[in-house]
Amino acid sequence: MQLCAFLLLSLALALRLASPMPQPDINGTEEWKDISDINKGLNLREGDIMVPNQRSAILGNQFRWDIPVPYELSVNLSMNYKGVILRAFEQFRLKSCIDFKPRATEVNYISVESREGCSSYVGRTFPGPQTLSIGNGCGIKAIVEHEFLHALGFRHEQSRYDRDDYLTIKFENIIKGQEQNFNKYSEDVTTTQGTPYDYYSVMHYGKNDFTNGNGPTIITKLPEFQNVIGQRLDISEYDSIELNKLYKCNSSISFLDHCSFDDESLCQMSVCSAVDYGWQRVKSVSGIDVTDHTYLSKEQSGTSFFMHFSTEGRKEGDTARMESKTMTPKRDCKVQCLQFYYYHSGSESDQLNIWIREYQNEADNKGTLRLMDQIIELPNYWKLHHVSLNANKTFQVVFEARKGAGNSSGGFSLDDINISETECPHTWQIKDFSRESSIHYSPLYYSSDGYRFQAALEVDQNYLYMYVHLVSGAYDDQLQWPCPWRQITFQMLDQNPHMQKRMSLEQSITTDPALTSPNGLYYWDNPGNNGTRVTISNETVYVGTFSIYPYLIIKDDLTRREFIKGGDIIFLFSMQDISGLLQKDSLPCSKMTVKNFNITPDASSQQGPCAPRALPTPHQTNSTTTPETTVGGCLDIFCHSSAKTVYSMILLVFCFLVN
Repeated sequence: MQLCAFLLLSLALALRLASPMPQPDINGTEEWKDISDINKGLNLREGDIMVPNQRSAILGNQFRWDIPVPYELSVNLSMNYKGVILRAFEQFRLKSCIDFKPRATEVNYISVESREGCSSYVGRTFPGPQTLSIGNGCGIKAIVEHEFLHALGFRHEQSRYDRDDYLTIKFENIIKGQEQNFNKYSEDVTTTQGTPYDYYSVMHYGKNDFTNGNGPTIITKLPEFQNVIGQRLDISEYDSIELNKLYKCNSSISFLDHCSFDDESLCQMSVCSAVDYGWQRVKSVSGIDVTDHTYLSKEQSGTSFFMHFSTEGRKEGDTARMESKTMTPKRDCKVQCLQFYYYHSGSESDQLNIWIREYQNEADNKGTLRLMDQIIELPNYWKLHHVSLNANKTFQVVFEARKGAGNSSGGFSLDDINISETECPHTWQIKDFSRESSIHYSPLYYSSDGYRFQAALEVDQNYLYMYVHLVSGAYDDQLQWPCPWRQITFQMLDQNPHMQKRMSLEQSITTDPALTSPNGLYYWDNPGNNGTRVTISNETVYVGTFSIYPYLIIKDDLTRREFIKGGDIIFLFSMQDISGLLQKDSLPCSKMTVKNFNITPDASSQQGPCAPRALPTPHQTNSTTTPETTVGGCLDIFCHSSAKTVYSMILLVFCFLVN
């Protein structure tokens, strides 16, 4: 059925290829279904919870998994779903201490299968393989996260004992026979892990879940959250906090650093300059219409800052440096991504050079500088920028502003820096985004292995639609065709300044080399063979048929998070080779292309860092660990300290009577 729908959609899109630039068609898209709709008729507890045979259930502390959690991906999962599952794992690694590994010889592991619907047990429930279903319609990152949070020990947010303080359950609007799905757990046997009620939790029901059609089943007592509950964007901030508390940790697998410069400590960054007045922490810049990016277009409590280096009145070659704290890569794949916002108001010849200073060992107090990127663009607005890094050892990021030739009346501004052990995406920032009906085309992007692609965004009265197609490129004669098993993911970026707090919308599609159109042509073939000839940015290229992402974006949802900030909307794109999932349950480390620059560090930077080197952050091992007992040795995340006392008393009385 999915294949037929895809082919019909492809035909509908192909019929419009006569125009110079193929016009997307919206046929075939749909509003995504939530778990309660996907699982309709399956009679699962609370809509998606599988119930074990109680005789084989494990009680107490053993419900939690060893970290990293072993898993297997069933052969009946689609390639696209396998890739989505791995992307969900990356979010757990970014936002929590939870990691996953392909099963080797472990007896207890999660078996991810494509059964009917989306479902999981709560916690590690019994010995051996434990099924988690990602069935048809469940291949959305947030739904995968939801089911894995069940497996890790979470129940639904509205099951909390204190839920009646925050919402009202409209039992008269619930489908007859489904009322038990809205049960709550008493305070004697549940805990909130000390976190506030979370309307944003990815574990929360939506307002219309299990409705009989007479109205919403849940009414939030704060009306502004009525359309928030049931979000299927990403793990929320408090979901992450609860998860770390449950597993007795407060670290992250892949996150390294963040700074918005609102703290006078500069997040342990240091500044130095061979001239007076180097990088300055400021609230605004005189003569330039720029304020900080963190609270751009938002009301704020208190004062917010950003960093600025003025090139006005400087001599050519004058430099100023700002250096991060030292960081040590923890993951096996030595790939990092630096992201930040910058505002360039100076001369076109001014430079912002991004270096890394890498230390060979603890005795090395100077380090070795390598230039990773250079910015000479002149956007008079806050622009998001990503820099791929490949540090193998303890390192620092060095921001070097350098005055170029000519006059300047501005300089460089930096804000909202994030560093993680992840791959960098491509960035498409649409300035002054309008909600009026329109079609936008992205720049042309290359994947890390040489395939070229382009995205299109269509805006109509109520929805946004995203498309992607292949474009002829410089490496086509070296590539395999039809394009095999590349997952193309777009992310509508939640522009929260801290990457761990973001809840971005994400969708993926994967190229199938065997997929053919009704006229027998390979759908993902080399565009030079059967594509349409067009001109893009003064370059003549051939483009393939647009493929539409399956779920539309509701325009009203743009206000749920910081999807539009300062008038701009940002989309991130990646095209990843997931062909390795045909044989294995994980992917090899990606290859990073290193840029070459003919620039020599200035003399002062070669002498060593701005501040004496501190001891590096201790290496975090990712070996298998068994979590310590939480309060009460609970079967899931809900357990209260008083429960331990009650259960102990019952056990003592029982033993006394037996004896």
